[in-house]
Amino acid sequence: MSYPPPSDPGWGEQPHKGDQPHWGEQPQPHWGGQPPYPPPPAYGSYGPAPASGNMNVMAILSLVFAFVFAPVGILLGHMARRQIRQTHEQGEQLAFWGLIASYVITGLYLLFCCGWLSLVVWAGANSGTTT
Repeated sequence: MSYPPPSDPGWGEQPHKGDQPHWGEQPQPHWGGQPPYPPPPAYGSYGPAPASGNMNVMAILSLVFAFVFAPVGILLGHMARRQIRQTHEQGEQLAFWGLIASYVITGLYLLFCCGWLSLVVWAGANSGTTT
């Protein structure tokens, strides 16, 4: 069995050219060119700031009131979505999830109240028929 000479590329290897780095070497940028990757961000920075800065306050309150008093959360969520369409503020997702949470919690509250009321009526109807 004969092996390829050391100057020839082996099986599965690509021949080295003048501009390509050898295995394990970092590519060096050419003068006037860009480095191979951007420099790391400064310590403690979180990246660029959002493009449009203001968050809609009603959208935040919609999500908060979904868990405090859900009908107010519904009202605030609809008002926030209308304001966001007009002013192009941030907070569309907050308003959307505030509306969803408010509707679900209001529905569960109404279901609980109707169940409790029907239980009271049923208990009152059956308590007076003992003979």
